[in-house]
Amino acid sequence: MAFLKFNKSELVNLEYSLKREIMLANKTGAYCNTSIVTCNTRRYHALLAVPVKTFDSFRHILLSSLDETLILRGKRFNLGIHCYGDIYEPRGHKYIVDFDADPVPTITYKIGEIVFRKQIVLSPEQNQLLIQYELLSAPAKVKLELKPFLAFRNYHALTQENGNARTAFTPVQNGVAFNMYEGFPDLNLQLSTSASAFKYNPAWYKGITYSDEMRRGFDCREDLWVPGILEAEMKAGDTLVFSATAGEAVKASGLKRKFASTVQKVGPITSFHDQLVRQCNALIREDDGVKRIVAGYSWLLTGLLRETLLSVAGLALYGNNSPSDFEEILDNLISQNQGRLTRRTTQVEAPLLLTYSLQQYIAYGASKKAVWEKYGPVLKAILESYLPGVREEVAMQPDGLLWAQKDGVALSWMNAYIHGRAVTERAGYQVETNALWYNAICFALENERKGSAFARKWTPVKELIEKNFQPTFWNAEAGFLADYVNNGGQHLELRPNQLWAVSLDYRCVDDEIVSQVMRVVNAELLTHRGIRTLSPRDSRYKGVYEGSQIQRDEAYQNGSAWPFLLVLFCYASFNMMGRNFIKRAEWLTEGFYEDLSKHGVGCFSELYDGDPPHEPHGAISSAMTTAALLNINWLIEKYRED
Repeated sequence: MAFLKFNKSELVNLEYSLKREIMLANKTGAYCNTSIVTCNTRRYHALLAVPVKTFDSFRHILLSSLDETLILRGKRFNLGIHCYGDIYEPRGHKYIVDFDADPVPTITYKIGEIVFRKQIVLSPEQNQLLIQYELLSAPAKVKLELKPFLAFRNYHALTQENGNARTAFTPVQNGVAFNMYEGFPDLNLQLSTSASAFKYNPAWYKGITYSDEMRRGFDCREDLWVPGILEAEMKAGDTLVFSATAGEAVKASGLKRKFASTVQKVGPITSFHDQLVRQCNALIREDDGVKRIVAGYSWLLTGLLRETLLSVAGLALYGNNSPSDFEEILDNLISQNQGRLTRRTTQVEAPLLLTYSLQQYIAYGASKKAVWEKYGPVLKAILESYLPGVREEVAMQPDGLLWAQKDGVALSWMNAYIHGRAVTERAGYQVETNALWYNAICFALENERKGSAFARKWTPVKELIEKNFQPTFWNAEAGFLADYVNNGGQHLELRPNQLWAVSLDYRCVDDEIVSQVMRVVNAELLTHRGIRTLSPRDSRYKGVYEGSQIQRDEAYQNGSAWPFLLVLFCYASFNMMGRNFIKRAEWLTEGFYEDLSKHGVGCFSELYDGDPPHEPHGAISSAMTTAALLNINWLIEKYRED
């Protein structure tokens, strides 16, 4: 695909190429993430990072990078590249002439008469990295040297030279194994040919610098241990496969077959939808038979409550067309979040999103009766938990609305902090929490038996919300809903949270208010990379997500555009306009495909600048963004068919 291809002039320009990353992830939660010239610029970058069970399954970087050196007639050509302070050495990127990400990351080097190619894949269901090397042309035999840089550390941390590192190695078939610290799995480095050798020459490479971390003001330097060199000879036409495996060593004779079958499973990309589905599959992780959603790569966690509920329909249904995956992921989430769902959480609206997810499931074709029979008890328990005296952070008030307050704590998805201070605390009546509250109650009452004790108890609550929601939040002069209301009155920062009140299946605002809210959101918050989190007219607006950690945290939810919010805008717009909104919806998603050659190559980013040209930022592969685009595509096709 042309948009996933880079030429020599782009690749040798480090200012350009270091901002483009490749991301490979598999079902185990392992990943491979680096720049397109294989120079690591983040502490999270690694050729092989894996979840380690002895450390609560947090991801740990085993193999940080791998330098290739070609030796022809005594001349050495090092293809690696590392940053040391402000110096890049060696500068192997100057030999790269082509990068292609489809079907797998492929880098081609040219050195005089030598043409050398490598392709990188991650085994789908094993903690294994595979790199295939091909010597496409050469005037004589070439020796290939592979120099591994080992970290054995948590992916959030950095490591330094220390006396605790275990520097011994164990021979394995066609290679060697290392295990630097107690509790880690072995790292097996193997080649597909038996005509190979390992030369032990241990050294710490000090002061390796991650330029992205330096730019943001974080700790950015570490020492990596290089144990020696794996080497083999190649002649023109030869192919060699390198394997890095966590755990048990593999059968080296099968590495070429394993590489070929893995590439075949990846398959070609023939459309933008194919790319969405590929990312969708990378974001669903399975540990010991337990399926969960990774919120985003490289650093976002797995199995998060809010992020899973916002993305499970998009990934499992609209991406994979798998109702069984949807229910399995949801069942695992419920099992692992009983406390958050029914007792205590700082994500006060998140438990109510379960109803939203199930409504999407029903719209996709699930039986409403079957859904209620299975999940009704959980939904009712969630509603009960918001009654007075259960949760200390949020409770229903006499007017039927939910009041959320915990001093100094951000009790919503807008939860950025600076030096321990919530950037947007929003204590009081939050518009989205109360919209979701009403939607959940209405859904439960519709499915519960009429005249039941539950119906008699909750129908008056529903009526209270209908009486009080609109007067509490609506401001006729401003022409939109207050973002939240507390003892000081309505807070009229123009934010996107009110989109929940106009897009859910059950709404407690009239059609004229829906129309006015959408008009204002369209005029001030909508971009073709998502919905801004604050109006540019507000003095606190930060339209560019760049700079120090403080500057980025200020912009995170005070101006940055979030793609996942587009789903709400599209639901409300389709409700108002029907199929007449199709063209507009297509325009709102097209820009994301234009950006596939930025940030994470082939990935869909977490957020974008609120200001044009809306550059991508945050996690390079986001579950919520990927799910949102799949959801909007499904809506477009649904209305086109209707």
